[in-house]
Amino acid sequence: MKEFSLRGSIVAIVTPFKLNGEIDFEAYDRLVEWYIQEGTDGIVVCGTTGETPALNADEDAQMIERTVKLVNGRVTVIAGTGSNSTEECIKYSQKAQDLGVDAVLVVGPYYNKPTDKGMYMHFSKVAQSIDIPVVLYNVPSRTGSKISVDVVLKLADEFENIVGIKEASGDLGVATALLEKRPQGFKIYSGDDFLSPTMNLLGADGCISVAANVVPLDFKRLMDASMNGDVVLTRELFFKYQELMDVMFIESNPMPVKAALAMMGKIQEVYRSPMCPMEEGNRQKVEQKLKELGII
Repeated sequence: MKEFSLRGSIVAIVTPFKLNGEIDFEAYDRLVEWYIQEGTDGIVVCGTTGETPALNADEDAQMIERTVKLVNGRVTVIAGTGSNSTEECIKYSQKAQDLGVDAVLVVGPYYNKPTDKGMYMHFSKVAQSIDIPVVLYNVPSRTGSKISVDVVLKLADEFENIVGIKEASGDLGVATALLEKRPQGFKIYSGDDFLSPTMNLLGADGCISVAANVVPLDFKRLMDASMNGDVVLTRELFFKYQELMDVMFIESNPMPVKAALAMMGKIQEVYRSPMCPMEEGNRQKVEQKLKELGII
């Protein structure tokens, strides 16, 4: 398998809904086109920000197929296919491959809390079941367990289609250990917007981002500046958007980012339970920050 070349700003795209609860495909199409025009390097569909736990299998497939067709090779498309069942994860990943994605994003099995051995076996079986790149996804705050650095490195060494990781532990020590010890060509993407410039300056390959939903052009600029070692521009853009990154996580993702996009007129503010509208005080903080930045 040739090297997976994706670097930069990768938007973890939301799933817009209509007031009746159905997927708003027209609003979704407009978002995809906007992100591409603003310079976004890749799109993650059916990830955490896309409320994928609340989508059924048919809707997952619809979203993936639509994204692949709409993008038509212009940027990289990655589908979230994780599950806490290895068998189900394999099915989702094979389906995504059949639908034409460039790669899959596979989260560490949630709730089960597997050991390192169980983690290794899970990802090994998934990697062996498909012929496209696999990006691991470490987010212990959501899954209840972590993919250890040792397991990541072992998988990266043994499987040529395990090509990278979305590192979202919030622990810079984990990120730096991976950056120091990773095999050549293995990609490390920040899963925390706030840490992404620092990680990029240390050698990371960009960010799978929430904030890129709201400020795609400048987030792309921030990623490029930090990956290219432009410290002056990195600091300028980071401090401009630091508080925006903070309010995007003032409540559980994707509630703040969907509220922001609704304020911007991009989507309707509709969630699927158990996601729900934010508390009014937090909503006001999101709105205030968008106004301060001239976004609305």
